[in-house]
Parts: sequence; C-alpha cells; structure tokens
Amino acid sequence: MSFDIARWQTRLDELRAAHHVPGASLAVLEGGIIHELASGVLHRGTGVEVTTDSVFLAGSLAKPYTATLIMQLVDAGHLDLDAAVVDVLPEFATPDPAATKAITIRQLLSHTGGVTNDFMYDSGRGDDCIAEYVQAAREVPLDLPPGRAFSYGSLGYVVLGRVIEVLTGKTWDQALKDMLFTPLGLEHSMTLPEEALRFRVAMGHMGEPGRDPEPAPVWDMMPRSTSPAARVIVSAGDVARFAEMHLDGGLAPDGTRILSADAVAVMQHHEVETPDKWTVSADAWGSGWTLHNWNGVFGFGHDGSAVTQHSYLRVIPHAGVAIALLTNGGGFVRLYDTLFRELLAELTGAQMPPLFAAPATPPVVDLAPLLGEYEREGVRTTITPSGHGRAHIRYEFTGSMAHLSPPLEADMVPVSDTVFAAEFGLGGEDYTPVVFSTMTDGSPCVYVSMRATPKTA
Repeated sequence: MSFDIARWQTRLDELRAAHHVPGASLAVLEGGIIHELASGVLHRGTGVEVTTDSVFLAGSLAKPYTATLIMQLVDAGHLDLDAAVVDVLPEFATPDPAATKAITIRQLLSHTGGVTNDFMYDSGRGDDCIAEYVQAAREVPLDLPPGRAFSYGSLGYVVLGRVIEVLTGKTWDQALKDMLFTPLGLEHSMTLPEEALRFRVAMGHMGEPGRDPEPAPVWDMMPRSTSPAARVIVSAGDVARFAEMHLDGGLAPDGTRILSADAVAVMQHHEVETPDKWTVSADAWGSGWTLHNWNGVFGFGHDGSAVTQHSYLRVIPHAGVAIALLTNGGGFVRLYDTLFRELLAELTGAQMPPLFAAPATPPVVDLAPLLGEYEREGVRTTITPSGHGRAHIRYEFTGSMAHLSPPLEADMVPVSDTVFAAEFGLGGEDYTPVVFSTMTDGSPCVYVSMRATPKTA
C-alpha cells in the first residue's frame, strides 16, 4: 500500500483546525520512505507558517536520545547497565547512603531507581550545568526506595547525561551531536536555543479548550541542566529518522553502525510494568522507550511536552512504521488520538486503545483501603470520600515546591477497583488517571502523572 500523502495532508489540516491546534508537523516512515507534512502556523502572533523543516521543542522525547547514547557507551565497553551509578559517577549521591550504592544505570533508564521527577534545578547556562545539577541533587530525597516500583523520574536522566559527559569528555550537547545527530544526518536536530535560531521555530500556545489559543508568555521553562531529560529541538522528519535507525537494527541509512542490534533490543526489552497505562499510553517500560501492546501488536515510542508544545512518537516494528507528530498547543491530545488511530490502523493493523475517560456507568468500589494521605518530597496527595461512591483528590505541592502551583482538587470517578478518573486534565486530557497500586514490598502507593507516591497515613 502506497502512502497517499495528499489525503493525509488534507486529514492533518482538517483535524488540526477542528481541535484548534495552531501548528503541527507530521512525519510517517512507511515502506522505507519518510513522508513529511506540515500544517498551520508556528506562532499565531506572527503568522509564520509551519513547514516540514520547522523545529519544535520536544520535551521528554529527549530521553530516548540520552538512552541511545548510554547504549553506545555500553557497546563500546565503557559501561555496564547493571553497574551502580556511583561506581561510574562518584559524584552521584542521595540522602540515603544505602540507596546511593544500590541504584544502577539500568534502573535510571527504566524509571525504577526511585528518583524524583520534580527537581528542576537551574544551574545556569555554562558547560558545567549538568555537573552542578548532579551536585545539587545529592540533597534531594528519593520518592521511594530503588527497585521498589516504577516511578517516572527525570532526575535520573540528567544523571545519565552526566555519565555520558564523564565517559566521553564532552558536554552532553556535544556528545549528542557527535554520536547521533551528525552520523544520522539529522540537520534539523539540536539542543540549544541559539542553535534553533537558524531555523523556523515553533512557539507554544495556551488557552481555553475549544478555542484558538494565544502564544505562551515564555518559549521554554526548562533550564539547560535538565536537557538530557527534557530538551531536544527537532523536526518531525528528524524524529522519524532517529526512529528508523532503531527499526533498522542500529544502522544509519549509509550503513554506518550507530548501535549494535543487541543494544537496540535491550532498549525495547520489557523492564517493568507501568500501573498507569494511560498518561503516555504505555503498558510497560524498556530502557528508554515506552512499550505498547495493542491487541497483540507490539510497539514502542515516547511522548514529550514543553510549555504546551507536545511531541508523540509511535513505532510498530513488524510493519516498519514510525509516526512522529509535533504540535504547539490547543487540543493536541484529540489531534494525536484521532490521527494516530487512523494512521496506525491503516498502515499497521494496530488498534489503539480509547482515550482515558470516566465510564458512563461507574463501578461500585470499596473506597476504604484507598483513603488517606500519600506523600513524597514536595508533593502530598490526599484522598477523601465525596459521597455517591466517589472519592475526592487534593494534589498539592509542599515545602520548597509549594510555589509551583495552587493545590489541584477534583472528584474522582471510578473506572475500576484501583483506577479513577480525576475531573481535571494535567496534560491536555479531559481526565487525569489516578491509579492505586502496591510496590514490590506490598506497601500501597498512588500514581498521578506516572509518579508513585507512597501511602503515609
């Protein structure tokens, strides 16, 4: 089946307009060919149109790039995934000495090291910023003991960025350029804002659902120090080219070996289940990739967000298909869901699960075991009854993080005995999944935005 680029261009235009997304860029790898499409504007204030060579902030899509660099170091014999981080990086530490000795490289890759996602330390713009971040992170408490459960933790990827710097003798930015961008010919991929100024750059937009949003007050809030976890600036076509290397067993288009086939397989290997299977549509996690199982069709990918710019990558190995979508605000979740559902069904036969939502007829759930307080450093989650078989969530930042946001509160609709739909959206959705689970020692925890918070009362 040949890819009908005109038909999909029309569909992209229709869906983008219907969901008030100012601009979007789409790349589809199918049949060994990358098809690139663009729609809308980069900035509603200037009216500059999106083109296929436009670049967007891709947020946490940086993580698979950092993981790929780590696997290149494993291939070169410089690193063992099961080595303790502190053995490779003596400057790494946590307030818990036993945990510091136990956390491994593999655990940081798979979000099982217990480190937090909520440490956005700005150590400046210097080339030592990641080293300074890791030094400051020595005082940051763990969210939970290492190996106890999956819990999304960007701090771990910044630490991995520092491992890359120490083992290569380069900044993370330069290592990424030398080891991936240049050999793959990714001419529209970068990490620094001053590099992005050479290109047509997307601006994020904010506003009420169902209306055209306005340009955001800032372009990016992430400090340079968090880049290994949270900043690559890319075109959709370059994201597809990066995915193509992983589909081709680690080979660049010219035959240059970027990764060994074994390393490619390790990144896609199932490491841990994710109790929250909705926030990024992941059933499990590998070493850098989210893993998906859609009615027996395996896939991998990752999502990212940065001040209302959102990125999506889905890869279906058996079909040789990769789809990358970059957006800059508006109803991006609905655009992604409809467009990817149609593309994946036609090109791969995969049937995406429905968007997370509250059921029309909620089940009757025993709330008693779930009620109480759940707490980790900087975040307290309180679950109380609200009547009519529902529970109420209060999600608040505490301590040094109290300034980040007012508390979020909402009633929760039961989806199952352990999954609830909170009536607020944290990432553009109508509902946020709140998932109650247990850690490997049997102790209870709750997941909001893929972060595990232990029950304390």
